[in-house]
Amino acid sequence: MKLIARKSALLQIPFHGTQILPFAELQTELDNRATQGLLRRRRTLSTPQGVRIMVDGKPYLSFCSNDYLGLANHPQIISALQQGAQQFGVGSGASHLVSGHFDAHQQFEKAFAEFVGKPAALSFSTGYMANLGVVQALLGRGDTVFADKLNHASLNDAMQLSRAEVKRYRHNDMAQLAQMLGETKSGRKLVITDAVFSMDGDIAPLPELLELCEKFDAWLLLDDAHGFGVLGEQGRGSLFHFKSPPCPPLQSGVIDVMGNNELLSNHGNSPLCLAEVLAPSGCKRGARGESLRGGVNSPRIIYMATLGKAAGVSGACVAAEQVVIDTLLQNARSYIYTTASPPALSVALLASLQLLCEEDWRRERLRQLIAQLRNGTKDLPWSMMESATPIQPLLVGGNEAALALSEGLRARGIWVPAIRPPTVPQGTARLRITLSAAHSEADVAELLEALHELAS
Repeated sequence: MKLIARKSALLQIPFHGTQILPFAELQTELDNRATQGLLRRRRTLSTPQGVRIMVDGKPYLSFCSNDYLGLANHPQIISALQQGAQQFGVGSGASHLVSGHFDAHQQFEKAFAEFVGKPAALSFSTGYMANLGVVQALLGRGDTVFADKLNHASLNDAMQLSRAEVKRYRHNDMAQLAQMLGETKSGRKLVITDAVFSMDGDIAPLPELLELCEKFDAWLLLDDAHGFGVLGEQGRGSLFHFKSPPCPPLQSGVIDVMGNNELLSNHGNSPLCLAEVLAPSGCKRGARGESLRGGVNSPRIIYMATLGKAAGVSGACVAAEQVVIDTLLQNARSYIYTTASPPALSVALLASLQLLCEEDWRRERLRQLIAQLRNGTKDLPWSMMESATPIQPLLVGGNEAALALSEGLRARGIWVPAIRPPTVPQGTARLRITLSAAHSEADVAELLEALHELAS
């Protein structure tokens, strides 16, 4: 009887349309996005990532992935992933701080830290989670974060969630940043920036940024998602684009990704470069015991690289001073409260580091293709934005014009995405052409021919 009475009472509650979930409002918002040429859609690949792919059942020449070195389908990395799964299984089963931290995770973190010249490192599931974790763990109320206005969305979200005061400076405007830093007299100060800007392809002025951080006692968080593996000696990243110190000594063992997955120790007492263990002929050695200090590699720098772009695998890693990594381990919520990535991925990433050390020809191929593309677009009605990286944006302007150009290429079997607001500022819609070491000169020539056809 009580249940019947409750149902009767519920039926007597007056219905008001505004009290239900506003799905009609959501649909209106989606319709408006479509009208403005801003509606995002997913397309489905049925082949491995590469230059020639099948998308929605059709073949395409792709200029739109971030697989800059062509490693996403590399047989050596595939083999390492398979071996890692055989040894460690598939899922990690728990967070890193419960029972999900495996030998493979530990060894990759050590190897990554040495590769980028930092004392310690911490793995994250994605670059987005890494940025959220770092900024939230280091800053709070009473602190200040200084951000480039063209930073990636993950850095923007991270600074908002940190509850610190936010000050945004004009893109790469060091004078405005200096003024902002000088006006901030209390609390911790953190400058955050893309190292290579994902939609523009240009490189942040890292030496000048570090000089300001030294002058005004600030930390510097570098998001090197698009520089790691591509820039610097042996692909060590944007820090080494400006200066390439000698190879660091290897202080600990790494997993033999091509053998039995046992830990390799140092050969006697000789400090060995990471690549000399993974690939004996691949890494240039410095003096005995010499480290990767100097240049822009200051203790103030907190370095983040994603591992699903040039590295060809997945995840992200943050490298910094040991005290910073220890702080992240205690306070970074996006690290603490999530299941650890599969340990097999860390084994695959060790194989990827090996290839970065060994195969400089991939970065040389990229430089050649960038030059070919830029030379071939000089007489087009659309301008190439200034970039020396594999990200080569072709500035179109209007949203519909950029979409039409992208569709024109797609009709010719070439896949290049149109990038529109809010990802980029109003009036700067563009084609984001990305090059890979897996491309050939003939591939770039095919793209150039199609662009000239569409321009005529």
